[in-house]
Amino acid sequence: MDSDKFHGYRLTSQRSSYSPSNPKVPANPTTPTESQNFEPQASPNCPLSIFSSGASPSFEDCTSFNQSSGTRYMKTALHDIETTPMAQDEGPSVPMNSPMAQSQTRWAHEPTSSNVAHHPQTVYSPRYSLSGSGNNNNNNLKQLLIRCASALASNKINEFETLVEYARAMVNISGDPIQRLGAYMVEGLVARRESSGNNIYRALRCREPQGKDLLSYMHILYEICPYLKFGYLAANGAIAEACRTENRIHIIDFQIAQGTQWMTLLQALAARPGGPPHVRITGIDDPVSKYARGDGLELVGKRLESVSQKFKIPIEFHPLSVYAPFVTTEMLDVRPGEALAVNFPLQLHHMPDESVDVNNPRDERLRMVKSLSPKVVTIIEQESNTNTAAFVPRFLEALDYYSAMFESIDAILARDNKERINVEQHCLARDMVNIIACEGTERVERHELFRKWRSRFTMAGFKQYPLSAYVNSVIRDLLRCYSEHYSLVEKDGALLLGWKERSLVSASAWH
Repeated sequence: MDSDKFHGYRLTSQRSSYSPSNPKVPANPTTPTESQNFEPQASPNCPLSIFSSGASPSFEDCTSFNQSSGTRYMKTALHDIETTPMAQDEGPSVPMNSPMAQSQTRWAHEPTSSNVAHHPQTVYSPRYSLSGSGNNNNNNLKQLLIRCASALASNKINEFETLVEYARAMVNISGDPIQRLGAYMVEGLVARRESSGNNIYRALRCREPQGKDLLSYMHILYEICPYLKFGYLAANGAIAEACRTENRIHIIDFQIAQGTQWMTLLQALAARPGGPPHVRITGIDDPVSKYARGDGLELVGKRLESVSQKFKIPIEFHPLSVYAPFVTTEMLDVRPGEALAVNFPLQLHHMPDESVDVNNPRDERLRMVKSLSPKVVTIIEQESNTNTAAFVPRFLEALDYYSAMFESIDAILARDNKERINVEQHCLARDMVNIIACEGTERVERHELFRKWRSRFTMAGFKQYPLSAYVNSVIRDLLRCYSEHYSLVEKDGALLLGWKERSLVSASAWH
C-alpha cells in the first residue's frame, strides 16, 4: 500500500528562507565557525570560559529523566487534556492518582558606551526571596551584586572594578543558587563595562554545542522543570477546545523549535470521535537555529511524518526558515475553510517595540495576526519586566527572576551535577548577559508582564479566550509531580506559574 494514502503526510514546499536587504534585527553568524573576537576570561570562577570545552551529555544520557513518574504523568495529562474537549459532551473527570514523585525543561541585545545615559536607581521591592535569605553569605553576595550594578550605573569605574573582584571571589558555578547566578551576573556586568555584551551574545550562540548535545541540555531543562510543559498544556488545551469540531486546522507556530509541543496534540486529534481532521502546520524558525539544533526544520518534518504514519492523521508541514519579524501574510498561505490557530511560545518578547523601533514590530505583528481572523491565539511568556526598564531596575528584576529559577533547579539537580551546570550555561546564561550588558537594538531579551501583553492584545482588537477550569485542574495536578513550592495563580484570565511567591511564566489565549 502507498504510505502516502495511509498516513497523508505532505511537505508543502522546500524550506523557505528569507533575508531582508536591510534587516532591523541583529545579524547573527551564518555559520557555526564564523570568527568572533570575544575570548572569555580564564578565571576558574568565570562561567563563560568553559562554553567551548568540557564533556557534554549525549541525548541518550537523558533517558533516565523520561522514566520519572512526573514525565509519565505529564504525557498522560497532555493526552487527556487535549482529548477531553474533543470528545462527546460528557462531564470530564479530573485525572486522579497523579504520582507524588520526588524531584528528579523552550527558553533560548544593548552594549553600553561612554555616552549611554545612566539612570538613577529607583525604589525596588523584590517579589522573591531566596529560601536561604537568612544566610549572611547569600545576603552579602546579593547586596554586593547590587552595589556593583549601582557603581557601574553611576560611572564609578574604580569602585566598580574593586567590587567586582570581591564578587568574583564569592561566586561559584557549583555553589548555591545565588553563587551560581552571581557568576553569570558578574560576567554580564563586566561585559557591560567593556561594551562587549553583543560580542558575548553572538559568541555564545556561535559556540553552543550543536546537534544532540544542545538537544540534551534543552531536554533536561524540559524534564526537570514544569515551565515548558505548563505552557504546552495551557496552549494545547485552548487550541483543542477552540478547534474541537473543525475538519481542517492550520497551526502557525512562530517558534517551532523541535516541534515537541505538537506531538501529543496531534495524537489526541487522531483519536477524535468521527475521525481525525486534516492538520496543516506552518513552522517558523530563524535561519541560525539549524546550527544549534543540527537538522533544524528537517528534523521537525521527520517527527511530524512519523506521527502521521503512526496515528493515521493527515498532516501537511510548511517550514519557514525566516526571522519572525519578517514573516508576511503571503508566506503563511492562509486558506479558506481552515480553522486558524496561532502560537507564540516565548517568542514575542524578542520583537522590538515602540521604544526601540518607531515601526513597533511587536504590535504590528499582533495586528497582522488579527487580520487573519484566527480561531485562537496562544501566548506563553516569561513574567518579567525587562523591556523598557532602565539599567539598575532591570538588573534588580533579572536578579529577582533568575534567583527563583535557579533555586527551582537547585531543588532537583545536585550542585555538582555536570548536567545542571550545562543546562544553566547553555539555556540561561546568554539571556542574562543580554539583559544586563546590552542596550538599544542589541538587547533582544525584552520581557513584559502579562498586564502589558493584555494591553497590547486588546489594542490589536483581540478578546481573551477563557482557559477552562479543567485545564487549570490538570496543570495543578501536574505540578504536584515536581515540588510543593511551585504555584499556579489564575489572574485576569491568564495562568501564572511561579516558584514560591515569584511568578515566572504566564499563559493566555485570545481570539
